[in-house]
Amino acid sequence: MHEATEAWLCALTAFEVVRRLVDEDDPQSADASARVEAGIQRFELSLEQKIEPVQIACCDRTELPAYYLPAGSPDLCAPAVICISGEQESGTMLLGRLLPVVSGRGMSLLVISHDDISNHSRRQSDILSCCLDYLLDRPEVDDARIGVYGEGLSAVLATDFAASDHRVAAAVCDGGLWNWTRILASVGWMTRAADVVDEGVVSVRRAQIIRQLRCPVLVVAGGRGIVSVSEAIKLQADCMAAPIGIELAIPRMIGTLEGEVENFVASDDCIFRWLEQKLGRHSAPRSR
Repeated sequence: MHEATEAWLCALTAFEVVRRLVDEDDPQSADASARVEAGIQRFELSLEQKIEPVQIACCDRTELPAYYLPAGSPDLCAPAVICISGEQESGTMLLGRLLPVVSGRGMSLLVISHDDISNHSRRQSDILSCCLDYLLDRPEVDDARIGVYGEGLSAVLATDFAASDHRVAAAVCDGGLWNWTRILASVGWMTRAADVVDEGVVSVRRAQIIRQLRCPVLVVAGGRGIVSVSEAIKLQADCMAAPIGIELAIPRMIGTLEGEVENFVASDDCIFRWLEQKLGRHSAPRSR
């Protein structure tokens, strides 16, 4: 059974590689997506804890579809992470990509789709707070060790959520850079001047945005993300001067005949090692 589990984990990673190397319109992309879904179903057969398709009750009496993967026994309190897919990625595809990464880490996952959140009538932060409420009702989740992870535009959602809901214990997000870049672009467009804002003012404003987050923050810059490396380095420098705790991760890139491709395996491992550290590696006996 252990060998079967390892084989399906490798297969899921291989299908994700194929999906990234081919064009979205290529039939092989759809085939790889279908094989990931089939792989998840077969992978469940070798798991003691089953992947659960769930419906999360939202504050407007609607429901949000999600996948839930429990960490272990209900008698233990383990950390959990709310994972939001990128804007061009389904929740199923994100789950297939993350299963090899989280296997054996002792943390629960709640995987949701960016489209399902962004198309919702309620504010996205409120919807994510409902997701956190759902985790609090799970007996195996430690209510003091719940993190959030978003990539692409979902990194923006993760920032807003961590800033508005102080129950979040760790956040992998954009650190407010996307919204700040939009503000600068709007000011430049209205004034028709590229250098209308003083750099000192910019530094203070960057620090103010990140100060709203009361938890450890990891900003992933470069790769397929929306955060540029240069802006992330400036943000980190501003936070160090404040001082405000923030860490930076830059994905490794691999050169191919089609251009550079992000080494998502190494990047995801870096992200979840960070989450594992910030949320606590070992499960604790349930006390609540």
